[in-house]
Amino acid sequence: MNLLEEYIAYLKDNPRGYWFKQKLYGIGWMPAKIQGWITLLIYLAFVLTIIVSVEAESEYQIIAPVVGATVVLLIIAWRTGEPLRWRWGRKNTNGK
Repeated sequence: MNLLEEYIAYLKDNPRGYWFKQKLYGIGWMPAKIQGWITLLIYLAFVLTIIVSVEAESEYQIIAPVVGATVVLLIIAWRTGEPLRWRWGRKNTNGK
């Protein structure tokens, strides 16, 4: 099984309906349901809009909204996602 097939199988195994599931390798989340993808796309659209449209007198006019949006994204992922822990692949349930 290649890595993409492994991720797809992992994301489909979501009995608790998490919007964001843990990454298979390392620490962090990735969207697992449509709500998670929409949240991520809204975040990316907001950040890109800020970067493109703001004529900044100082870098804080760009940095502050982007940091604020990132904090909101992390709070949403924390509340709707799996609890975080370090991972290195899927657990083998068949003893291999």
